[in-house]
Amino acid sequence: MTHPGRISLADLSRLDAGVLLRGNSSQLDYQHSPTLEELTECLCFSPGDGRIWLNDQRMLLIHASSLGTLRRELIDTLGIEAARGLLTRTGYVSGTRDAQLVRQRWPDADPASIFGAGTQLHGLEGVVKVEPVHFEFDTEQGRYEGEFLWHHSSEDDEHIAAYGIGTDPACWLELGYAIGYVSGLVGRLVLFREVECRSMGSRQCRVIGKTAELWPDAEEDLRYLNPQGYASPTVISAEQSTVVATTAEADNSVKMIGASAAFTAASHALQKVAGTQATVLLTGESGVGKELFATMLHRLSPRSQQPFVAFNCAAIPENLLESELFGVERGAFTGASHSRAGRFERAHGGTLFLDEIATLSAAGQSKLLRALQEREVERVGGSRAIKVDVRVVAATNEDLRDAVKRGEFREDLFYRLNVFPIPLPPLRERRDDIPLLVSHFFQHYCQLHGRLLRGMTQKATQALLNYDFPGNIRELQNLIERGVIAADEDGLVDIPHLFRNEKIPQSMIFSVNRQGALSNKPQAAAASLWEQLQQLAGDELSMEQLEQRLLQEAVERANGNLAAAARQLGLSRAQLAYRLQKR
Repeated sequence: MTHPGRISLADLSRLDAGVLLRGNSSQLDYQHSPTLEELTECLCFSPGDGRIWLNDQRMLLIHASSLGTLRRELIDTLGIEAARGLLTRTGYVSGTRDAQLVRQRWPDADPASIFGAGTQLHGLEGVVKVEPVHFEFDTEQGRYEGEFLWHHSSEDDEHIAAYGIGTDPACWLELGYAIGYVSGLVGRLVLFREVECRSMGSRQCRVIGKTAELWPDAEEDLRYLNPQGYASPTVISAEQSTVVATTAEADNSVKMIGASAAFTAASHALQKVAGTQATVLLTGESGVGKELFATMLHRLSPRSQQPFVAFNCAAIPENLLESELFGVERGAFTGASHSRAGRFERAHGGTLFLDEIATLSAAGQSKLLRALQEREVERVGGSRAIKVDVRVVAATNEDLRDAVKRGEFREDLFYRLNVFPIPLPPLRERRDDIPLLVSHFFQHYCQLHGRLLRGMTQKATQALLNYDFPGNIRELQNLIERGVIAADEDGLVDIPHLFRNEKIPQSMIFSVNRQGALSNKPQAAAASLWEQLQQLAGDELSMEQLEQRLLQEAVERANGNLAAAARQLGLSRAQLAYRLQKR
């Protein structure tokens, strides 16, 4: 037994074992961490410099009536369906941020309390009072079902004040928050549906949440998570599908999946330019989905019924580039036994997608520039100009401005292509989308390869959420397909099934610690801490000494960066600075 104010090594060792997130609402105890008091301590006000923080996330204190005015403007300007989609996605991002806060700050908390913390955070933020009716979860299998009552919804207050009692639910921000928060914990897409609402005349709001696969008509809800989805009642289709960029091999349809702020910004830019004839330049790292963004641009454009022709500039030898782009006449060279149209002619009336445009040689750039300027081509061996009506969409994973400065890319061609640039974010900048993408790819490859699997382990999900994905969406797609193939039938996809030769962060590597339990703590750092603890206090160490030792190690590992050290410890920078000053 330890003395008050002290912690033993045995007590500390139990924190390394990890917790399986499986349980139900009967296990919910608001006296266990994270308690409302502990959550409240994460809310910090700094009026001197005009900032409010919830842990390390900046917050705003805004009048509910101001948000109500914004809501009315959105509805009256965009229409109710578009406004609902926008607010749902906004709430989704907020929910994923709070889920990230809870997972990082209380990694060893009671499982039911981790899910229950979202209900308290929603109330702490002044949005709604949440009363759980029942919920059960199993993150190992990626399953969730729950029912909740919402009281005093701020959205309902503003909606009723503006439009009165109607026939449809109105808690769109709150639904998005619930989807984002629970999906962020489960690691699979969990959809919530409002079956009763004060805006429909009910006494309180009632919502039901289930893993997406458990809803027979999930596309009805998914369309509000899709920036393009609100325009069509059918989301899973070739024209208006849910939000990546990937091609579904089974039906050859484009599916774009995402609800993060970075992805939504790119999608909105795509919609804005789609109806025009402007040349578009898609930029971004390899694997972010540039070709599929180009495909979606074509499908949203007035040219959608005309051809979409893709051409990879890096895949064609220099001596064949001209004939591939502009065509060839019979007898133009040895082996040219018949005339053949080039990519420009085949794309006439439609869209020509030029991928990896930066790899073109100087001669190739010159020939392409002339075709773009004159809007006509001349076949190899031909003697007449052929007029072409083509919209060009180019893509590159290089910075063309830097290439122009180095003299590797023509400046006039760059400005001809850079009419409407759309930068596509890497996956590490849109981590909120990972649960959506994992759910989509998991279902797709289980069906494609005929595998019956129960889901993914929590460790595998956390690994994917923490991985940097240098190969972006293409790499995530490959990892999920690999995991689906490697996992045992009727089993779960785990870390060894996903990662083989990839360099993964040390925090994702699980090893056996000194107590024989699995730990994701780096072994060297853990051994260093244990040795120091033993030297300082044998079997016991005072709480004050332990705190100072942990603070010092965190600051040293972060190379003196207090903000980074605070994130490791689950503190705000101000809290860490205050504790360091107490030494």
